[in-house]
Amino acid sequence: MTGIGVGVIGTGFMGKAHALGWRNARAVLGGNLPDVRMEMLCEMPMAKAEQLAGQFGFARATDDWRALVNDPDVDVVSITTPNNLHREMALEALKAGKHVWCEKPMALTLADAEEMEAAARAAGVVTMLGYNYIRNPAYQHARRMIEDGRIGRVVHVRGWVDEDYQADPDLPWTWRAKLADAGLGTLGDLGCHLVSMIVGLAGPVESLVADMQVVHESRPLADGSGRSPVENEDTATALIRFANGAHGSISTSRSAWGRKNRLDWEIHGTKGMICFAQERMNELQVYLNEGPRGEQGFRTILTGPDHPPFGAFVPAPGHQIGFNDLKVIEAAELLTAIRDGAQAYPSMTDALGFEKVIHAIAESARSGSVRVTL
Repeated sequence: MTGIGVGVIGTGFMGKAHALGWRNARAVLGGNLPDVRMEMLCEMPMAKAEQLAGQFGFARATDDWRALVNDPDVDVVSITTPNNLHREMALEALKAGKHVWCEKPMALTLADAEEMEAAARAAGVVTMLGYNYIRNPAYQHARRMIEDGRIGRVVHVRGWVDEDYQADPDLPWTWRAKLADAGLGTLGDLGCHLVSMIVGLAGPVESLVADMQVVHESRPLADGSGRSPVENEDTATALIRFANGAHGSISTSRSAWGRKNRLDWEIHGTKGMICFAQERMNELQVYLNEGPRGEQGFRTILTGPDHPPFGAFVPAPGHQIGFNDLKVIEAAELLTAIRDGAQAYPSMTDALGFEKVIHAIAESARSGSVRVTL
């Protein structure tokens, strides 16, 4: 049997995004990628699994995730389930010798993430965590500019990631508010994305001091029988020192009215700065201290074919790529790593570094704003 057999567990927003990524990677990014066989889709109940397997283009359906990860025709497993299932599913897949593409965060606790990372190293397979925002051609261009010294030495970083999906106090309680099901709140859901971006731009985090807040301490139960407590944070803020000497701050909220996907950052250097806003994901704002002062100012870099792999999707600048296109790039990166016998980025080892940062923020906040060294 030729090609790489794919199994996807979960059919929600991320499950569908993974299915689209697997189906489109070779078509968009070239014939040098291995061929993909859409082998198996897992969902419950079975009727839903069968219906969506047909819609997404999978050969088979199952309602038993263990059957999927142990199927001999499945070579790589996508885990797109709620957070509390990541550890068990990933460990079983790694034990079976499968490559793993797991959505973030890795697990509920840092200890669980460390167990997954150790198992991945022992298995010797390719792993990748679903940090698709770092695949953006605009982000990659910003990285190249920083590496080339265009803005000089990085001295200060600021970042925000806000959404309003938990802003309404009358929104019914869900698993996302429970430590045993979701783990961290806005840090695990949103903040880790910001961490993945700023680490790639400014380098490893050395230490931090932080605080957290629960905005709505309880929520009504969906059946109207009462209220249940919110056990994890709605907002979190940290002051950060990077290993290279830069300082910075990051803040995240899932209770920020009006914010839909405000994933923004500024990187300040000794010669200029770069700004990015995810809601305008095809643009960078750049200021360089060059030329006559009277002509200096911010300029917009609009991504296009000069910012690979944009041109594989659209042959002209200004025509935009989107969220699901970043999942296609992710899938292609994983396929390339499997083909070359290399490790993908971010692997479970890389992503464990992101987990350490968000859990350090939680530790600092819970201990009374004591500085935590990573």
